Amino acid sequence: MNLPNKITMARIVLSILLIVFLIFPFDLCGIELPKYLIGKVTLELKYIIGGVIFLIASLTDSLDGHIARSRNLVTDFGKVMDAIADKMLVNGILIVLACNGMISVVVPVIIITRDIAVDSIKMVAGQSGHAVGASILGKLKTICMMSGLTLVFFGNLPFELIGIQVAKGLVYAATILSIVSGIQYYSVNKDAFKEK
Repeated sequence: MNLPNKITMARIVLSILLIVFLIFPFDLCGIELPKYLIGKVTLELKYIIGGVIFLIASLTDSLDGHIARSRNLVTDFGKVMDAIADKMLVNGILIVLACNGMISVVVPVIIITRDIAVDSIKMVAGQSGHAVGASILGKLKTICMMSGLTLVFFGNLPFELIGIQVAKGLVYAATILSIVSGIQYYSVNKDAFKEK
């Protein structure tokens, strides 16, 4: 297993550990994690730790791709596992944060539905011999989502102190971009469906 693939697998492990950590019932185990008051924002230690882990895992997404391309280490295994790692990280966190009332439940529903649709389009297009490249809008969506979720973990600081909802804005922007990029994927590859 080459270095980029090892980094991808590490992201999968981090994603699992992060989700388990966030849903672990500390209160039922008699463990009270501290909370910190910053201005008018109350930050729980659980989300500070979760935010740091999420940020590290997010950065490995760019790192493994950069190393794979620069060293010519791109493999089919890496492509598949990278996509799985991304979905485990983002979709898992979206569900947990929505369950905890930190983001709207509409966001994970749209994002996950879009991912299923796009993956299906890629599969059909691939079987028809159509190349499905990465979308610029898809990449922009990922940047907005990773940035927005990181800010959600940290209570939208420092923007919360001046009353600007940057975290929610980025998450909603990513949600809208996910819809637009999903439509774009279909538009570019609709001929593959006609062939069926």
